[in-house]
Amino acid sequence: MKKISVSAAMIVLASLNVSAQTNQPMTASAPAVASNASAPVATRKDDRALRKRVYAAFAKDKRIDAGDIGVNAKDGAVTLTGTAADAAQIETAAALAKGVPGVKSVTNKLTVRRGFGQ
Repeated sequence: MKKISVSAAMIVLASLNVSAQTNQPMTASAPAVASNASAPVATRKDDRALRKRVYAAFAKDKRIDAGDIGVNAKDGAVTLTGTAADAAQIETAAALAKGVPGVKSVTNKLTVRRGFGQ
């Protein structure tokens, strides 16, 4: 006799119950969990590519020091975190990020970097 895991047995029982209630013949089907597994991978890849394009825009502009700026991208929404030397750099970073193709919105959480003892 074959051993069946508890979860596999529950799936079989659940499908038998549905089959009995609808008077339909039971057919084999894949679990709903396994549907469209490649979509999250493509989304993560697109998010990484968008992050890189934002960082590249920062690198091209000599007005800002982006060394302490973090960029998070998710489905076209970009969030900037970290610190910049002054308020002008914060505004410049937000404007640059908004100008990158694929960016739908920018949330600017940057703060002005404070020196020691301030």
